[in-house]
Amino acid sequence: MKANSTNEADPVSIFLYSSQVNSAKSRITLKQNLFSFLLEGEKTVYYAGQVVKINPGQFLLLSAGNCLMSEKIIAQHGCYRSVLISFDNQVLADFFISHPEVLQTKTGIVHEEPFLLFDKNAFLQHFTESLSFVLTAGQPLSANMQLIKLYELLVYLVENYPGQLQKLSSMSREAGDEILIRQAVSANIDHPVNVEELAFLCNSSLSTFKRRFARIYGTSPNKWLLEQRMNKAALLLKRGDCKASEIYFEVGYENLSSFIQSFKQVYGVTPKQFQLSS
Repeated sequence: MKANSTNEADPVSIFLYSSQVNSAKSRITLKQNLFSFLLEGEKTVYYAGQVVKINPGQFLLLSAGNCLMSEKIIAQHGCYRSVLISFDNQVLADFFISHPEVLQTKTGIVHEEPFLLFDKNAFLQHFTESLSFVLTAGQPLSANMQLIKLYELLVYLVENYPGQLQKLSSMSREAGDEILIRQAVSANIDHPVNVEELAFLCNSSLSTFKRRFARIYGTSPNKWLLEQRMNKAALLLKRGDCKASEIYFEVGYENLSSFIQSFKQVYGVTPKQFQLSS
């Protein structure tokens, strides 16, 4: 049974898993990245011919998108327990953006792997035990606290195991793609750059860029850019001291007529009418 459950839609989830029975090989397709801290019992992970056995002195980091088989064995006194931390690639991308030194770490030839195995030290042992204590007591962790605890763990791993995070097959690749797209969009949202040019800046085809963009933002790049630019234009117009002819370039348009047409598409009125009614 689980002491508390997780929702795959949540960007970060920390929960306690426990069982009193051995489990046969369970087939798992990971939709999120997962830290697995074993507290009691043994765990065996099977992946593409690889077999790894984990004991309570170790923990795993598994990357999203991989197909694995997992087998759990209870401890001698009849219990299997683990603390699990799942998180999506957007959370990882946010972490990499706030810690750019991670991506700049020189690791030589990186062999992509579906999971990483770590040995617990005093810090990690205390980290795991503190989470287990809170979860066993039934105290809920807020979304902010779960994110803070995940960041604490990631920072520790970056500082003490440099280059390890980049080894994961999907985490490094997908997070890297996401970071590049988000950086390109934020840097050019106020400039007259179109979607084809953004795709070029991200070194990808237009179709690939659109697909990745939709996965990150949940909409098409054209629609997202239009809404963001028009939202900024509306804020500028509401101030009352700016005319459409003075702000169209500031929100990424090369001519006034295209800006007026786009604004009317979103708000149903011209910039001047919008300003008069505000």
